[in-house]
Amino acid sequence: MGAGLDMQSLPDDPEALRALLATTLARCEALTEERDTLAARNERLRHLLDKLQRMQFGRRSEQLPEDQLQFAFEEVEASLAGNEAEAEKRSPELRKTNTAQRRAGRGRLPAHLPRVEVVLMPESTACPCCQGALIEIGADTAERLDVIPARFRVLVTKRPKLACRACAGVVVQAPAPARLIEGGMPTEATVAHVLVSRYADHLPLYRQAQILARQGLTIGREVLASWVGVAAVEIAPVVARLREILLTSARLFADETTMPVLDPGRGQTKTGFAWAIARDDRPWGGTDPPAVVFRYAPGRGAEHARALLAGYTGILQCDGYAAYKGLAAPEAGGPGATLVFCWSHVRRGFYDLARKNTAPIATEALARIAVLYAVEAEVRGKPPDERWATRQARSRPLVEDLFAWLEQQLARLPGGSPTAAVIRYALNHREGLQRFLEDGRIELDTNTVERAIRPLVLSRKNALFASGDDGGRRWADLASLVETCKLNGVDPQRYLTDLLTRLVHGWPNSRIDELMPWHWADTKAV
Repeated sequence: MGAGLDMQSLPDDPEALRALLATTLARCEALTEERDTLAARNERLRHLLDKLQRMQFGRRSEQLPEDQLQFAFEEVEASLAGNEAEAEKRSPELRKTNTAQRRAGRGRLPAHLPRVEVVLMPESTACPCCQGALIEIGADTAERLDVIPARFRVLVTKRPKLACRACAGVVVQAPAPARLIEGGMPTEATVAHVLVSRYADHLPLYRQAQILARQGLTIGREVLASWVGVAAVEIAPVVARLREILLTSARLFADETTMPVLDPGRGQTKTGFAWAIARDDRPWGGTDPPAVVFRYAPGRGAEHARALLAGYTGILQCDGYAAYKGLAAPEAGGPGATLVFCWSHVRRGFYDLARKNTAPIATEALARIAVLYAVEAEVRGKPPDERWATRQARSRPLVEDLFAWLEQQLARLPGGSPTAAVIRYALNHREGLQRFLEDGRIELDTNTVERAIRPLVLSRKNALFASGDDGGRRWADLASLVETCKLNGVDPQRYLTDLLTRLVHGWPNSRIDELMPWHWADTKAV
């Protein structure tokens, strides 16, 4: 009937008892109705959540763009939590159950975070029976994640002047430390914060200026932009060396994406391109650290691919774009790159046809390619020789059957049909598509570099455009270091702070390899 009801306090009068009972029943009915309403709301939200999950993991035709999808997930999950909170307020048992579940599933907070201990003592430490002193026999400890909002501080550098009483004109003073922004106010950590906010968290500079204003700091967007420009010049040699290191790799991925830039002469934007090369040997147990380098170019011509990959003679995994094909036969003669083509691009062509449910050949091709990907999922992370052996035994027959089947289907189709065009793309790139069978280090697709490019696309949406060709180059250089940090599990803020500090203080060029982000993976983890 009610929590904590005192049976002795019930009225003896039958009419009063009936009134109390009616009130209690009405309250129970209202609570039940509210519970059912919340349950129905939760059920609808869970149904929506299931639908969103299908949009993320299901058929491509049902999928939303990733940023919209994540926003939808956040909103649904917040609504579910709000409904649970309302229900917990009215049900002590539900609150107790949910509290236990949260406590069991929350995990441990990172050990490197500083701990601030708050001890809660009883109001009295005397025994309630004999008034003697109580002794501690144990303690319950609970950890919660706390945050101190971003705080800015002023570093005051004081350099005392020392003089000799006995010797006239003798004054000794420590030299002023070098600064990234000579005569300016920011420390290297402050500039790194602006860089990370812009190129890792995708906050345009005008928004950062608004955030600073809330702290009482009137620092205009143009001032922040000047800090970024100076930092980009400082880190340029590191990015250039990072590209040189990647070009010594046995295998690389390559791709390109558009980068809108301002065209000052016309007062409009034009389309530039961010070309990318990436390395990630983890799928076959390689020891070279993962990395990505972006290079801005005003166009998509073959000359830009040659400029990025000049002299590369290793395995280059890319799509079928003609600019890359020229790298296999350099104009100057000599050995070129060994091209490996991407099965994901082949699959994408068939998918675009199959989504209309009017292309049974495309649907069958997708099913056959899916079996290849299933084999790859089993060998991911295994040594190259084991990957090679598995592919020889299981993937090679699948590939040979697929291409034979595609040739048969092509002979039956009208030459100008969309399905025939997709089949011809696969057959024309057959040699490069089959190369993964011969080398256990090769992946089935170029998803490695496409994943590396994705944050650049998000930043492009938020920032709209770069400030001309120089802005494109700056964007590419800084994104190279930020994304390489992410690939190696390094905090970009710590890395860029330390990197800028070392460069400003004259780090020797002969030791530039020590400035690569992967050297921070162990030494700067805490």
